[in-house]
Amino acid sequence: MEFFDNALLGLTTALSLQNLGYAFVGCLLGTLIGVLPGLGPLATISMLLPLTYALDPTAALIMLAGIYYGAQYGGSTTAILVNLPGESSAVVTALDGYQMARQGRAGVALATAAISSFIAGTFATIFIMALARPLAQVAFSFGPGEYLAMMVLGLILATVLSNARLIESIAMVLVGILLSTVGLDSVTADERFTFGVMKLFDGLDFVVMAMAVFGFAEIVKNLGESDEGPKGTAKISRLMPNREELAEMTPPATRGTILGSFLGILPGGGAALASFASYAMEKRLSKRPQNFGKGEIAGVAGPEAANNAASQTSFIPLLTLGIPSNAVMALMVGAMMIHDITPGPKVMESNPALIWGLIASMWIGNVILVILNLPLVGVWVKLLSVPYRLLYPAIVILCCIGAWSLKNDSYEVMMCAVMLVAGYLIVQIGLPPAPLLMGFILGPMMEENLRRVLQLSRGDVMAVFSSPISISFYLLAAGAIVAMALPSLRDSRDVLEE
Repeated sequence: MEFFDNALLGLTTALSLQNLGYAFVGCLLGTLIGVLPGLGPLATISMLLPLTYALDPTAALIMLAGIYYGAQYGGSTTAILVNLPGESSAVVTALDGYQMARQGRAGVALATAAISSFIAGTFATIFIMALARPLAQVAFSFGPGEYLAMMVLGLILATVLSNARLIESIAMVLVGILLSTVGLDSVTADERFTFGVMKLFDGLDFVVMAMAVFGFAEIVKNLGESDEGPKGTAKISRLMPNREELAEMTPPATRGTILGSFLGILPGGGAALASFASYAMEKRLSKRPQNFGKGEIAGVAGPEAANNAASQTSFIPLLTLGIPSNAVMALMVGAMMIHDITPGPKVMESNPALIWGLIASMWIGNVILVILNLPLVGVWVKLLSVPYRLLYPAIVILCCIGAWSLKNDSYEVMMCAVMLVAGYLIVQIGLPPAPLLMGFILGPMMEENLRRVLQLSRGDVMAVFSSPISISFYLLAAGAIVAMALPSLRDSRDVLEE
């Protein structure tokens, strides 16, 4: 009965005229930028985050979630039509989706992606509603020591499961944690790494860093790589799949939904890992694996369902434990903290309309994307024909206006420029920027919980290992690092990077 009460509260909140409008705007803006090659959900949310500053927390989170799904969907559209994946999880979709388009089945491929994503979104929404309350109750039994250990485990797993080299990922996490300490100490008010600059007393601004490192740096990189739009686009004739094609896509979409729902919960899991895992599974289970990469409908249905399910279930650790499972969820944590909301189980008790409204909006967002995107496919393709040298600078100008509007201070724009240089160097060197964001977001939380542990134990450092739960988390983190040091797993990791 509680499940239906929560679902009703969520739908009532999400279907209010205001929140429905913001969900639509988020899906539209996310798709608009998500179709651009190289700008995935992380860069898209980073650049559009200032738009949510003036909104109430529920509307802001619903809009950001819509941007997230829209960016995911936009990447799949261009991957199928012009073989230009908008983001990493759409790379797998391009393998068979573009081949279907070349065979005159572009409409079928797009509809397959849309239907599979909708199926996955519906299941994932129910999955989140079923798990949210039990996990939140478990989280209430955690103390500062358990939270500290869980954050350490989350950071380690996020670096282990990413497609970057382990040592580089861990180094970037540490850099992120170091940057999070800039400013006045929250307890003693001592200056830390401010170098006497008063503007740094409040620390580095999370939004400015995200926009510069993940948005602007990617734009500059893309400008250096290409100045051309797509050479040609696939013609769309028949849009909806026939009965035979529906029968072919349903089992892969179902399997991808289930696989993605569980992989999305894992720290570092996310949509990209789910897409690759689903494609590998479908190829192994298929009776005609030789057809994969040549226009096999299962190669579109499975990965699309998996990445959409993973995108939504990655909200579970954030909403129930207050721990982001990947860099996009770290941005969502930052957005919640901007609106004075501390993510975690207490929010579910103090502001249930926000949590259940956000969860319900996930399903509504999937409905909006299906209705919005299929009729507008031609518009997105036309957008891609605009030269990058004209399109990207316009986006940068709008983002600079957003950065200035944060505090009505040109200092924020100058900080964007400084961080842009740092972000561009990170991208050019080949270092992973996502772990830096994870460390920057989780750093203050880890410091706060570590201080609480030391205060309760009167300075005994070994108190961080006093709980069986904490010890279990630390052992799992150590085991993950040791496992990745094994030659067989390290070799497979190198293959994935290639």
